[in-house]
Amino acid sequence: MRYCSTRGAVRGRGFEDVLFSGFAEDGGMFMPEELPSVPPATLRLWSALSYPQLVEEVCALFIPPEVIPREELNALLSRALRGFSVPEAVRMVRLQDGLAVLELWHGATLAFKDLAMSCTAQLIGHFLKRQKRHVTILVGTSGDTGSSAIHSVRGLEGIDIVVVFPSGRCTAVQERQMTTVLEDNVHVFAAEGSCDDIDVITRRLFADSRFVKRHSLMSLNSVNWARVLVQTAHFFYAYLQCCPLDATPLPLLEVVVPTGGAGNIAAGCVALRMGLPLRLVAMVNENDIVRRAVQSGDFSQAPSVAHTLAPSIDIQDPYNMERVFWLLSGCDGVLVKGLMEEFYRTGSLALPNTLHRELSAVLRSGSVSDSEIMETMRRCWEESGYLLCPHSAVAVWHHYHCPLVPGQPRCCLATASPAKFREAVLKAGLTPDIPAEVRALETMATRCELLRKGEDWEAALREKMEGVFRARRGGGLGWSPAVRGACPSESHVPRACP
Repeated sequence: MRYCSTRGAVRGRGFEDVLFSGFAEDGGMFMPEELPSVPPATLRLWSALSYPQLVEEVCALFIPPEVIPREELNALLSRALRGFSVPEAVRMVRLQDGLAVLELWHGATLAFKDLAMSCTAQLIGHFLKRQKRHVTILVGTSGDTGSSAIHSVRGLEGIDIVVVFPSGRCTAVQERQMTTVLEDNVHVFAAEGSCDDIDVITRRLFADSRFVKRHSLMSLNSVNWARVLVQTAHFFYAYLQCCPLDATPLPLLEVVVPTGGAGNIAAGCVALRMGLPLRLVAMVNENDIVRRAVQSGDFSQAPSVAHTLAPSIDIQDPYNMERVFWLLSGCDGVLVKGLMEEFYRTGSLALPNTLHRELSAVLRSGSVSDSEIMETMRRCWEESGYLLCPHSAVAVWHHYHCPLVPGQPRCCLATASPAKFREAVLKAGLTPDIPAEVRALETMATRCELLRKGEDWEAALREKMEGVFRARRGGGLGWSPAVRGACPSESHVPRACP
């Protein structure tokens, strides 16, 4: 199994190289050069597996035993998924009127990203321990990715993590899950801008090959192929839970995905290309670039990012769509390079007719307003006694308004716990159930630095990583322990996030 860039100039990379990379040197994203096939006979063999066992089987198709022996790989993934609050790490819930909800949020930060992030962190730790090396992880986040990444690597030797989130655009719980982690290897920044503004800066840093090499810079966003790989298992698990395997041909499963950066949708397209019979639905909020791309071929950014009740998908640059375009174009790196360079140069792109036809054949998409999110949350509670987070409601709206094809099952992915979004729950007129660990965040000390609008964010992040590099090389900590509410002198406190 070798890996290549979606833009065609990088090929023949091994899994370890890809794991420790961000964007490829040509600006593209890493993908397998060939996708393994999973025939119906294999699906039937997998039908009795738990979710952690299924993750092991899927990952083993992409990580050769000469890279990580199968027994070691199983042990790493088993350890990663051991600390979740339900036995299989995920849970399928069946509600009124054929509504099946796959809960993916039972990890440490109550978000689906804990699943892939915990596995990716274990894989990284495996190689770092063997090589005695140090890496710096850079993450731009709309909320959940940052907290999941931080909790997956907090306190780990050989890793520093720098996380940048959009100030005022995350929920209070998301922000505190990032800013209350005080380990010296965790460095958090709040930027006065959108998640897409942050992505511009992280792309520039990853494009500087000398800087990347000096700091062993890598990503834990779903830019990292390992994240998408683990998320591919969601779709196999959903299928095996929802579909009978005795039919010929096997039935289609419609999977409805709340879509922001499009990592889960990219994983679904990978599963589809591996032979899993899927119909994919990418549901978005008022930031509807994916809907416009699917419905009309218009992959163009709106003038600004709308701030909605589903903040983790407030994104106008769904960067994993590059992987989707590559898959659906027949892995045409030259085409994808031209398309994406135009998109990032102008913010606007009309998809070629052939690619648009293929995209609309594989994906359906719709957008949901804040009022529709609240309506869906209320209806699900009234009909089923089940509380949705606003992101999961974006998916379930589709179930309530688009009738099932007779005989075709459907599964909606629930990507976060409603406990993380109590403001939205209250706004919908419902009562949030707040776990003790979430309530405890309110009284914990916090720490982060502010990147002000108009300042040079790139220079500030470079300075931070250079300081960490010098301190690690000299045996220091790389972060002055300035903790809000616990600092000897206000003059030594980094500017605090609001």
